[in-house]
Amino acid sequence: MPLFRRRSGGEGAQDRAGRRGFGFGRRAAGAPAVARAAEPRLDPTFGDESVRLVLGQAAAGDWTALRPALAAADGADLTWLAGSIADVSGVERWTARAMDDAPDDALPLLLSGARHVTWAWEARTGARAKHVTEEQWKLFHERLDTAEEQLLEVAEREPSWLAPWYFLQISARGASLAPDVATCRFEAAVRRVPGHPGSHRQRLQQLCAKWGGSHDAMHEFARSSMLAAPEGSQLGELVALAHLERWLDLPDGEDHAYLSGPTVLAELQEAAFRSVLHPDFVPVRGWQASFNTFAMAFSLADQRKTARLLFDALDGLVTESPWHYLAGDPAKAYRAHRDRCATY
Repeated sequence: MPLFRRRSGGEGAQDRAGRRGFGFGRRAAGAPAVARAAEPRLDPTFGDESVRLVLGQAAAGDWTALRPALAAADGADLTWLAGSIADVSGVERWTARAMDDAPDDALPLLLSGARHVTWAWEARTGARAKHVTEEQWKLFHERLDTAEEQLLEVAEREPSWLAPWYFLQISARGASLAPDVATCRFEAAVRRVPGHPGSHRQRLQQLCAKWGGSHDAMHEFARSSMLAAPEGSQLGELVALAHLERWLDLPDGEDHAYLSGPTVLAELQEAAFRSVLHPDFVPVRGWQASFNTFAMAFSLADQRKTARLLFDALDGLVTESPWHYLAGDPAKAYRAHRDRCATY
């Protein structure tokens, strides 16, 4: 019996440095035991004060202060920072001014393109297509068109950058571009940063049945990506994401039977112990996203002992995805599942 009813998996559902390995299933050496569970919290900075500063500068429109941090970031970090900044309201206004002031600078152009992708989805909302108004569709496509133009220009100016190709995967899906275009954009992204978790997550979404793919193609991509990556890679998360997508597509009753079935349980265990629970796992920026995914999957599958390992490591840090697949507030859903698993 799920603790919360699932949200509809409609067409609009959207959809990182550390020590060597956490050493699961043991705590990192010298880490204190958690005496009391931390209050669950959605924190886009993942507790990183340098990122908190960047987001504050973005919110204030202080491009002069913000630019050095972006200029110093490498491919994956720049992509992650741009994605975080893209969620900040008002970025579309000051990036326009920054582009006017320095038309040869690709960084404000990148941020504007990324923001227009997020801004497009904000206009469309996560509602099912039949509930999206004509005006919402118009804004959605206008903003995606701007994003496409700006991100393709960034890709041309800075051919080594991952970031434009990451965001172009999302805009391609929203604009319903041809499958071969989506494939080329994913391949362009992973040529620049092989094994990039975010790009693989976007590719998995592209292959979902709800976006015109199929369950078989989605599962095949998830498993083949995991097996092609070294042990300890974050890409094992794809297997759990794929099973959650399939779970979301099933009616009540069948969904729990699916996740708790022996075949799926074996695949979840294999993926977790090959990736986030492997001794070689390195908790790079954004590792919490993978832990949240596995925690939700194992909790829903009634594998409370394994789920508790993941909840303990997260210490209350919630990511919106995949908890947004459950009705209500993601932090509330996280808390309910964590507390249930604490009593295994």
